[in-house]
Amino acid sequence: MLKLGILGIGEGQSTMSAALASEMWELKTICDLNIDLCKARAKEFQFENYTTDYSAMLEDPEIDAIGIYTPDFLHANHIKQALLHGKHVICTKPLLNDLSEAKALLELQEKTGTSVFVGQSSRFFEPMKRQRLDYEAGLIGDLVTIESNYNADHRWFLGKGWSLEKSFKWLFGGLSHPVDFIRWYLPNIEEVMGYGMLSPNGKKGGLKNPDTMHFIFKADDGRIASVSGTYSSPVQPAVRESGMTCILRGTDGCSQGDYPNLNYAITDNSGEEKLISFENKENYYFRFEGRSHHAGEYQNYLEYFARSINSGRTAFPDLKEGVGTIALLNAMERSLETGQPVKIKNILEEFNL
Repeated sequence: MLKLGILGIGEGQSTMSAALASEMWELKTICDLNIDLCKARAKEFQFENYTTDYSAMLEDPEIDAIGIYTPDFLHANHIKQALLHGKHVICTKPLLNDLSEAKALLELQEKTGTSVFVGQSSRFFEPMKRQRLDYEAGLIGDLVTIESNYNADHRWFLGKGWSLEKSFKWLFGGLSHPVDFIRWYLPNIEEVMGYGMLSPNGKKGGLKNPDTMHFIFKADDGRIASVSGTYSSPVQPAVRESGMTCILRGTDGCSQGDYPNLNYAITDNSGEEKLISFENKENYYFRFEGRSHHAGEYQNYLEYFARSINSGRTAFPDLKEGVGTIALLNAMERSLETGQPVKIKNILEEFNL
């Protein structure tokens, strides 16, 4: 059984639940600068081993891996410190807030031989797991195009002070989920073009960056994909619209995975249509605070990471793939700013990647 330390127990709440419920992990220590939050989590989970000192957790020889759930701009330093102490790393998305430290992290990770896994949690929901299995089994033939979106009425985020800062961007905080689906199936995106706007609701609420965005991607083999996201506008009733969707269109079929209503649909290469619901697993995925936290998918990816470590295999998305996704997000941001298509290779070259 691997032993885990968790840094940042706001979002890390889901990972605490996941680790405590898993037979593959032992939660050893939690760490947060906010001592009151530490005490609250200790009471919530009946888990008393907490600290406000990251270095104390890093120096514990029993801890195999660190889960990092701190603000984005701290990720690079927190990952670096964990690698220097010989720990494996799970880091929540977005992996980095810029690429300035990416090359050094890649070199350090290779030098230490430890594993870095990006917690792109949406891959680990039941509909998306089933969609991937069916795709790999060839049930929709060769992939032609992907459409993915994440539409959510997140105006409640406006109550969080950090959401109104210039540094907060829905491009990285929300749209990174459907972008990861694109990268999962079309890793070699060559160019991106997009438009974005700050909606009337977002502007009224005090947001500083676009909350409504649409993008087109082109892969190096000519295939295309689209991503859309809206975050401060009402959405269709849940019976009509899923918050997050990934649609694969192939030469012989089509499939669609939905979250959070845990549905999966496929028209396979035989022409048969299937609609599968995983609602029986709702309590596994959503354990507390409604749908704000979804510890089930965190448990899925923790256990996937454990299996990868134990077998010596790479867990994806790894550090290299995570850096590539940040480069793509940076290209998307530049396209919003310029109104022009942006080539990903130009972003990578700027940072010597």
